[in-house]
Amino acid sequence: MERVCSIFSQILRFIPRAVFESAVREHQAEKHAKGMTSWSQFIALLFCHLGGARSLREIVGGLAASEGKLKHLGVHRAPTRSTLAYANEHRPWQLYKTVFEGLVKLCQSEAQDKKRKFRFKHPLLSLDATVIPVCVAMFEWASYVKTKGAVKLHLVLDNSSFLPQYAVITDGKTGDVTAAKKMEFSPGAMLVFDRGYEDHHWWRKLSAQGVWFVSRLKDSTSYSILEERPASVSPTVLRDEVILLSSDKDQALRLRRIEIWLEDKRDTLVFVTNHLKLAASTIAAIYKDRWQIELFFESWTWCTPLDVM
Repeated sequence: MERVCSIFSQILRFIPRAVFESAVREHQAEKHAKGMTSWSQFIALLFCHLGGARSLREIVGGLAASEGKLKHLGVHRAPTRSTLAYANEHRPWQLYKTVFEGLVKLCQSEAQDKKRKFRFKHPLLSLDATVIPVCVAMFEWASYVKTKGAVKLHLVLDNSSFLPQYAVITDGKTGDVTAAKKMEFSPGAMLVFDRGYEDHHWWRKLSAQGVWFVSRLKDSTSYSILEERPASVSPTVLRDEVILLSSDKDQALRLRRIEIWLEDKRDTLVFVTNHLKLAASTIAAIYKDRWQIELFFESWTWCTPLDVM
């Protein structure tokens, strides 16, 4: 007979029990505890989020209905409402912070074994945002259009490890570049984003902070050409020139404009960057790698309470 693991069981495989128990001992989370382990509390809280429970009664009721399936999760019996309430009030929240940090270190250590795509040493980060529909009756602050609600997830993805480096959730109407302006990036980082983030004042700020960026240039953007670079050995590179944006007359910012010919699509793409030394083909490859964040958004799967156990 083929064994089928529940979603719960599959998720818990990514959380080593040794890491969790080490955090429990570090914070003495089970000191004077009776009748409920920290692991059981964690299962209950995870069920709350994945199952969409809105009260303690729904949590314990849902777990009790699946009590026969709890043993393979390491839980002997479903908790009572009073026991879970007491644990939520008195168990240290720092336990879960430590567990999260431990999991991040595990993921980062595994990602270090992956071969680098580019020769440059700059950390490559993709910046993008995606809209997530929500019920406006439950999230009044997330009103989007009339009776529809939505939140927007603004994400910075580390392209070398495919791990999120930073994320913030706003209402669906918040502009992508508005959220980006509040983020801080380390000097030397290579940031890649689409042309929805074209903001010349923000670009000047990134350059002043020593942050490199690669993006698309809007067709309506006006500029003057300062220098035309020699033709590239690559036949796909049509133009490579140093430009000055028309909006930069008071605070000049030298940028690089690159035209790339895509043979498969029979079309031309225009890129812009503040990095003046990398090969034009490398700049195009950097922007192409931005697709990793699109794949990250597409990989999300949503489950209903019936799917969890």
